[in-house]
Amino acid sequence: MRITSILARSGLTVAAALPLTLAAPAAHAGGPSGGGGLVVSTSGSTVTARTQACPNGGNGSLLSAGQADFAQGRQQPLVGGSATWTSVSSGTYTVVVVCNDGSTAGTRSVTVTASPTISATSSPLGAVRGGLGGAVQDYGTLTLAAGGTLVAAAVVGGAWYLRRRGTGQRT
Repeated sequence: MRITSILARSGLTVAAALPLTLAAPAAHAGGPSGGGGLVVSTSGSTVTARTQACPNGGNGSLLSAGQADFAQGRQQPLVGGSATWTSVSSGTYTVVVVCNDGSTAGTRSVTVTASPTISATSSPLGAVRGGLGGAVQDYGTLTLAAGGTLVAAAVVGGAWYLRRRGTGQRT
C-alpha cells in the first residue's frame, strides 16, 4: 500500500512536469531574435516575458519554487506580446506563457536578484534651532531688571575684591 501511494504521487509529479519539459525546447527554438520564441528578462524586481508566438494574446504565469501548475502562479495577460510582473522577491522562478488558442508559447527559468530600493523622503521636523538661544524670547521687564541688578552686583563685588587684594589690605 505504501509503495503504491509513492508510485502514484511520483507518477502525478512526472505527469504535471512533462508538459513544461516538452514545451521548453520548442520555445527555445525561436530564439530571442524572433520566430515566436519566448524571451524573459529581469530588471531589479521586475520580470518581463516577451513573445511573438501569440498573435491573438494570451497569459503568462510566474511560478515560484514548489509550484508546477500554470494556475498556481502569478498570472498576467499578454499586452502587445509581453507580460510584466513587478515587486518580485529574490529567487528562482519559472515563466510559462500560454496563448489564447491553448498552445504553450514557451517556458523559461529566471533568477531575480532584486536589490533593495533606498529612498530618503523624510525631512526635519520643526524649525532649525540655532544662533541666538533664548535671547529672542520676551521675559518681561521685571525679569530683565532682576537679571541686570545681579550682573551689576557681580561687577561691583568683583571690582571691590580685586581693588582690596591689590593694595594689600586684608581686614
